[in-house]
Amino acid sequence: MRERFSTTDTESFSRIRAKGAPRRGRWSERFDDHEPEVVFGFDDHGAYAADGDEYADFHGDHDGDHESHDGEHENHDDSYDSHDSYDDNPDGGPAGGDRWSTWDQSTPTEKGPEPRPAWVVTELAAVDTELGLVKTGKEADVFLLERAVPGTDRRTLMAAKRYRDSQHRMFHRDSGYLEGRRHKESRIARAMAKRTAFGKEAIAAQWAGAEFAALCRLWSAGVAVPYPVQILGTEILMEFVGDESGTAAPRLAQLRAEEVDVEDLWEQLGRSLSLLAGDGYAHGDLSAYNILVHEGRLVIIDVPQIVDVVANPRGRAFLERDVRNVGAWFVSRGLPEHRVGELVGALEFDARLG
Repeated sequence: MRERFSTTDTESFSRIRAKGAPRRGRWSERFDDHEPEVVFGFDDHGAYAADGDEYADFHGDHDGDHESHDGEHENHDDSYDSHDSYDDNPDGGPAGGDRWSTWDQSTPTEKGPEPRPAWVVTELAAVDTELGLVKTGKEADVFLLERAVPGTDRRTLMAAKRYRDSQHRMFHRDSGYLEGRRHKESRIARAMAKRTAFGKEAIAAQWAGAEFAALCRLWSAGVAVPYPVQILGTEILMEFVGDESGTAAPRLAQLRAEEVDVEDLWEQLGRSLSLLAGDGYAHGDLSAYNILVHEGRLVIIDVPQIVDVVANPRGRAFLERDVRNVGAWFVSRGLPEHRVGELVGALEFDARLG
């Protein structure tokens, strides 16, 4: 069983039970064959619906209960047709796992940038096994997922970030972040503005698409972010930042000054934010709570709200707020306060804001 523990912030976490412990249920995802399909594509500003339908009902990643994750997950009897020849589980799924690898269900543009790290498992015979909840958030939940090829030593741990359905999603800040973004379909743009049922689903797809596109772009530019493996619907699979046992790396906010090299982490942060600003972007919601530190390596997470500092009329304000929010943690751990202002000025220069 997962052992719950408390943290200093408002989000809940769970330790992952030891490998081999019995699972409470299995999870699988697919669209109902009777539901209308809405195909989403991606441009530089996020996702857009290709068919322009006014309504689409995406199945969420959960059964609707986001207060407790220890209950039984709904057990679907569907299997992926492309793996029927491998199916030896009477319930319709692979033996020893929760679902077959979804790698072949993502298009080339929905997969991470090349060259891919050697740990990425792309074999179609691989099986995905959900190992537990890592983090809950306001818009999405993150689960630990193992992708492995049965009978071999090919295995990797990934973080599966799943955006919630419209009934349980709380995009409480999206109006400001969406300024400067456009949508190719005017009807979809109106639905998003009015927050209709379809509009909320379109926003979810845009957030997921925007985060995956941002991770791909930032990874390729050398910014310290998790490697994005693939996106499928509103699920993003990415590098798991933590150890092989499934213990996630701590957030910067959880660390004490004596546990880290404050100066080195500040330099790492400055390099990544400089690359980000040089590309014309700001994180948009940066703080000590969405930065991980693993074995001295700083990793920036949660980038769906990435802000184009030129197109967004509040771009400069977002950039400065990012630095001052996270800078407060460093100052409280001994960093001279003037270093924060200096970094703000350097990033505004990098972003060519004058």
